[in-house]
Amino acid sequence: MTHKNRYAIIGLLGMLSVLLLIVTGCGKSNSSKAPITVATSGTLYPTSFHDEKSNKLTGFDVEVVRAVAKKLGRKVEFKEMNVAGQLTAVKTGKVDMAANDFSISPARKKQFVLSTPYKHSWNSMVVRKKDNSGIHSWADIKGKKAAGEAGTSYQKLAKQLGAKTVNYDNVANSVYLKDVKNGRTDLIMNDYYLQKLALSAVPNNGLKILTNMFFTTNDDGAGTGILMKKSNTKLAKQVNKALKELKKDGTLKKISMKYYKADVTKKPNVKISRNFTIK
Repeated sequence: MTHKNRYAIIGLLGMLSVLLLIVTGCGKSNSSKAPITVATSGTLYPTSFHDEKSNKLTGFDVEVVRAVAKKLGRKVEFKEMNVAGQLTAVKTGKVDMAANDFSISPARKKQFVLSTPYKHSWNSMVVRKKDNSGIHSWADIKGKKAAGEAGTSYQKLAKQLGAKTVNYDNVANSVYLKDVKNGRTDLIMNDYYLQKLALSAVPNNGLKILTNMFFTTNDDGAGTGILMKKSNTKLAKQVNKALKELKKDGTLKKISMKYYKADVTKKPNVKISRNFTIK
């Protein structure tokens, strides 16, 4: 073999090695086994919160996502932020999904692809126990101070009913409850299960749920789901398949009983006072 041919072969092998490294590198960066990045609040009990003893992020939605990821053979990385930040992070691709008790509403379906529902509930109102915060009918909400997070359907409805909205930025439930008790605000509209557990977690809170004023809206009748980018249909199919398997094998019910002391995977059967259309 001439020196010329030997150098040509060596050069060819070098080029093949470089191409192999490039292909391998590309395959790794686009791997479907990369960690799933998930936006959540970390402050919403029992959906997404930090355990008092271990400070570990946990909660119903958090554990559902972890179970889904396990089915997909992937790890999970959570990023904590407020609701507006979560929605923006999904839209911009900063995260793969958001899980934070998001209702499957018509408005959200226009902007995101949502998973099949893994939780069903209805809405309630927390008021002061001693005087109902002056609320005995829906008309009484006018002029009252409604606590919540800006941009949520609950605050939109409160404003629609004539309340003065007092907005918070990703704070713990205890802050909301304390402010209603001391009169800084008068009411909190939110998911029934979330409110019930929040009250039980804070002793001597001086508050109650108005059981004669349960309600639903056009935004929450379809249940709760995981939000993903509109174009991410492949991930959505994988998530839906995993959720179906987790419901069938009883995992979703087990997680539900752990955090809600009830099976929220089933549609509820309660008396609803009003159904609102949020404008």
